[in-house]
Amino acid sequence: MRVFLDTNVMLDLLGERQPFYDDIAKIATLSEKGILTIVVSPISFATVNYFITKFENRKSAREKLRKFKILCQVATIHEQTVEKGLNSEFKDFEDALQYFSATESNCEIIISRNAKDFKSSSLPVMTSKEFLKAFSSLLHK
Repeated sequence: MRVFLDTNVMLDLLGERQPFYDDIAKIATLSEKGILTIVVSPISFATVNYFITKFENRKSAREKLRKFKILCQVATIHEQTVEKGLNSEFKDFEDALQYFSATESNCEIIISRNAKDFKSSSLPVMTSKEFLKAFSSLLHK
């Protein structure tokens, strides 16, 4: 199973933001075990780096990103991705880029805390908690 993490969820994990951290940490463990594949946009790396360096030093932020990179695949944003985003019904351009990165990377689900941002999505959008509940059988592997 290929799951796409929205930037806010990646930040929950790397920033250890409560009360969201525990659920996304369980999903990261599933990726580490090879049970699922996490896909993220390169835009998320830049955004998460920016926010983490507000609370931690640059070296610490980069180390977290390096470790996370081992657990995930990074989607490619092509000219066509940008074109689709510019011509989409998404209100927020960044959300459009995230969505089209997910679809072009053959993801099956988007994990986000802001499902309303993906109203135009043809993919299911779930929070980390909803994902774990829906796919609890994965936890027992």
